[in-house]
Amino acid sequence: MRVVFAGTPEVALPALDAIVASEHELVGVVTRPDAPAGRGRKLVASPVAQRAEELGVPVLKPEHPREPEFQEALRALRPDCCPVVAYGALLPQSALDIPAHGWVNLHFSCLPAWRGAAPVQHSIWAGDEVTGATTFRIVKAMDAGPTFGVMTERIREHDTAGDLLTRLAEGGAGLLVKTLDGIEDGSLVAREQPEDGVSMAPKILVEDAKIDWSEPAAAVDRRIRACTPFPGAWSLFEGERIKIGPVTPAEGSLPPGELAVGKNHVVVGTGSGAVRLGEVKAFGKKQMAAADWARGARLASGARLGDPAED
Repeated sequence: MRVVFAGTPEVALPALDAIVASEHELVGVVTRPDAPAGRGRKLVASPVAQRAEELGVPVLKPEHPREPEFQEALRALRPDCCPVVAYGALLPQSALDIPAHGWVNLHFSCLPAWRGAAPVQHSIWAGDEVTGATTFRIVKAMDAGPTFGVMTERIREHDTAGDLLTRLAEGGAGLLVKTLDGIEDGSLVAREQPEDGVSMAPKILVEDAKIDWSEPAAAVDRRIRACTPFPGAWSLFEGERIKIGPVTPAEGSLPPGELAVGKNHVVVGTGSGAVRLGEVKAFGKKQMAAADWARGARLASGARLGDPAED
């Protein structure tokens, strides 16, 4: 089939590369416009745009896919199907109607669970044991279209959202190509999603990533891993935000937010016991081991993380 791939971030690259290596003909790419990045805030093309340019494939970067100019350019590419991975913009019906086989999205959950922008983060935060990826035909309602295929993936004990997303992107790339194969030869028929089991996964904001040390240790652990690497779990220390990396269980207990500082470790109390801090990034500093941060900040046991009002 003639396909136009839609995607923007690095997580979409395994699927793009898998399509290039398949029997399908990649005739174009749709991605988000160049965006400011780095200290200089210079405009930088998305990872998908950069890969497409390396491949010599036409790249479309509409501000919004409802633009008539974009839809005319897409129509001129004559796509049979538009596979999608993390494109990042809502598609109007006028754009959905252009390819004969529609737009087929690779979503990183087992639909209908975790519809929305942050399925991987929410699956970890909720304590799910298994998640996966699903291919489905895009319709107007968010992530509610009929599904073609699914793969499952166990969530490991120490998985961060970044770890899990990397595995799902790799495994999902093969699922997306198999879905395109099945659509082309007629062996796959999309099935409507069940009405039961729907859950939503809205974007996780910086405010959501603030650690509540009064929660049980397991909940603290899941929040941190779900917010790693983005937006980054954080807490206050002496009125300034510090980012906190994944934690591990520690013996004993401390009041929530209270620190116990050792030569090679820093332990913090939660609502159900203590956890050992991994890496910490203080404002204006590089990420470092918690013990190195404690030495640099000259911390002593009894110091606290969290809002002053919580002391």
